[in-house]
Amino acid sequence: MSTAFDSIKLGLLEAIEHAEGRLPQTRIHRPRPVNIKELRNKVSMTQEQFAACFGFSTATLRHWERGDRMPQGAALVLLNVIAHNPNAVIEALAS
Repeated sequence: MSTAFDSIKLGLLEAIEHAEGRLPQTRIHRPRPVNIKELRNKVSMTQEQFAACFGFSTATLRHWERGDRMPQGAALVLLNVIAHNPNAVIEALAS
């Protein structure tokens, strides 16, 4: 069998363990919810500035702040990183 097959097989076995409620030998990281309006105020930016600086659309940011929608996936991870160290994200995006 190829290493690609072995990797796929291992991934599927871990997914089955997870679905059955057994903990696979991997860590599952779930980003914490972020109060986006509070975060934006903490970095002293308007909605337009925050959206432009971190790559979100202003409309999406407004929906998040109103609670119409919740950030998920990579957006939620990025918001957690911004909450932890906004200057690191700004520096990384500037290079």
